[in-house]
Amino acid sequence: MALSLFGVVMVFSASYYTSLSKFGNAYEYLKQDALWMAVGWVAFIFFAKLDYHFLKLLAWPALGVGIVLLALLFTPLGVTLNNATRWLDFGFATVMPGEIIKFSLIIWIATFLGDDPEKIKRVKDGLVPIVAVLAVVLVLIVKQPNMSTAGIIGILVVGMMFVAGLRLYLLVGLGGLGVAGFVGFILSPKGAYMLQRVHTFFDPFEDELGSGYQVVQSLLALGSGGVTGVGLGRSIQKALYLPEPMNDFITAIIGEELGFVGLIVMLLAFLLLIWRCCRIALRAKDYYGMLLASGISILLGTQVILNVAVISASFFPTGVVLPFITLGGNATLIFLSLMGILFNISKNPAE
Repeated sequence: MALSLFGVVMVFSASYYTSLSKFGNAYEYLKQDALWMAVGWVAFIFFAKLDYHFLKLLAWPALGVGIVLLALLFTPLGVTLNNATRWLDFGFATVMPGEIIKFSLIIWIATFLGDDPEKIKRVKDGLVPIVAVLAVVLVLIVKQPNMSTAGIIGILVVGMMFVAGLRLYLLVGLGGLGVAGFVGFILSPKGAYMLQRVHTFFDPFEDELGSGYQVVQSLLALGSGGVTGVGLGRSIQKALYLPEPMNDFITAIIGEELGFVGLIVMLLAFLLLIWRCCRIALRAKDYYGMLLASGISILLGTQVILNVAVISASFFPTGVVLPFITLGGNATLIFLSLMGILFNISKNPAE
């Protein structure tokens, strides 16, 4: 809850000038974020009260819905922005299937492996079906293209299989295939934009007004913030210098306004939350609950690490939301729903 409230404050601070420039109203993004945060907390309460075992009944339908939504991106419903088709416009709402499929995969894998602890060790019965589903999902995501979501999903699925007991040599093999696939993609004609991002990672100042612009502005924000920051609401980079400062790069604005101290406090809060998530997984009363909680923990930890790595130029630039903080209705709703499930698991720990 503290992270959610902090997120609303920072979205308002980061989006003030962008909202004023785009809508003539400084409060538009604040209203959007507050609304989605409220809806997300309703979802949290719903899943916190719903017995998590009921989700087993939704595992296959949820996976089917997630894959269908990904496929619909390549129909007239798909919305293309910045050369990427990642959103579905249904008129009354915009949906990001890449966020929904994360939720679906966590529930499906936990259900698929949850009734038999030895299943993952049987290649034909356990590993092959999961890899087949993963391959379908990754193909649909890479076609958008959306390599950041593809990478996160790969880490999530392999991480859950590792927790389930996947043999080490198979784990290494899957990791190797993933790396080979990524290298092959960025060297292909369709992966030229990713190759440019890799070059930008090594030296963002080489093209500081082009491909490296956003990373350079992020580093300037962090550098300006110093130890204690310039003060809440006083960021310079959010004044139309850093593009979309309330989205993936909101962490840079936090660093500028609240400084290194503010960032450390926020990251300690995330660290505490992730530790509690892992503790719930370890204390879950059944194997299914353990896998479910582990998947949620892996997803949360991965997104926090990658977001901070991107804004600090420690990883090549790609869009990764910071849970509970970044503006984004789909991600906010999904993460608070997952936290509700985790809370439900924690209510009945193993004796």
